[in-house]
Amino acid sequence: MLSPRTLGLWAALIAASALISYGLVRAQFPAALLLGPMIGAIAFGVGGSRLRVPRAAFQASQAAIGCLVAHAVTGQIAQTLLEDGPLIVAVVLVTVAVSGLVGWILTRLRVLPGTTAAWGSSPGGASAMVAMAEDFGADPRLVAFMQYVRVAAVVFSASLAARFLMETPVPGAAAGAGEVTGPLSLLATLAVAVVGAGAALALRVPAGAQVGPMVLGSLLHATGLVRMALPVPLLELAYACIGVYVGLRFTRETLRLTFTALPGILAATFSVIALCAAWGFGLTLLLPIDLLTAVLATSPGGLDSVAIIAVGSKADVSFVLAVQTLRLFVVLLTGPLLAKWISRSVPEAAR
Repeated sequence: MLSPRTLGLWAALIAASALISYGLVRAQFPAALLLGPMIGAIAFGVGGSRLRVPRAAFQASQAAIGCLVAHAVTGQIAQTLLEDGPLIVAVVLVTVAVSGLVGWILTRLRVLPGTTAAWGSSPGGASAMVAMAEDFGADPRLVAFMQYVRVAAVVFSASLAARFLMETPVPGAAAGAGEVTGPLSLLATLAVAVVGAGAALALRVPAGAQVGPMVLGSLLHATGLVRMALPVPLLELAYACIGVYVGLRFTRETLRLTFTALPGILAATFSVIALCAAWGFGLTLLLPIDLLTAVLATSPGGLDSVAIIAVGSKADVSFVLAVQTLRLFVVLLTGPLLAKWISRSVPEAAR
């Protein structure tokens, strides 16, 4: 049972998020209902509200986004991987290498301990990175702060890029999912969300709540066995929930803990974003893709927020998600090795 104070804080946060989102919609920003709640939640989190989004609600929102992606992705994603496989792998490896280099520099400059810098700089799967970091000797609070600073910075920068690189802005928060939803399609989509997320989480798949429905739904939707469809209000609620979840991760405690390291963390975060954007620009010279698609494909996480922005803009969703999904698994496989390498490759005095 929530206390009157907690209920009042939630009401105030919802009102503030709605107001900010309305302003962003009027300014024709994609993913306004992700950005608005995130901005409002950051203010409330740093203000000491101590509000928390239940883990189950966050996972349900990720499952909804997975279904949204499945609706947008057709058999073209497999074709994209087959046609541009080597270059997509190169994109992923460059992004991972850039992040590893930044983590190494942070350690050399004694901004952060080796393993903490490695996990905090990993480009994707913020929740999974935080969960795995402690097992490898990193400070999970500092890793969480670094990861969610990066996620927030990527959301803001990618939204700005989408806003100004789109020839014709796509209005609304759930572009691409607004057709009339029949009851059978809705039930089938909810079944895909439940079964896909449940199976992936049971198998301990990284970001399983989103990846499970995304993979299962894509297969069924692309083959015509299931027509994926979700009502816009449900998607908007999922966007807002993810935005609030990320925003509330920023608290007074984490700010105090990371105050001395904050300049280095911010410099590292925006360096990774800038380097990945530069690589994205180079990608447009190698492939027949637009700059927005390249920027979103190379942006350093997270998968759910980038998916929302890609679907809500005119980017090539198949290419963006092919790169982002592959990178997530590469990061999770290479994360422990990278953390150990960074930790061992610096002098003892810098650890």
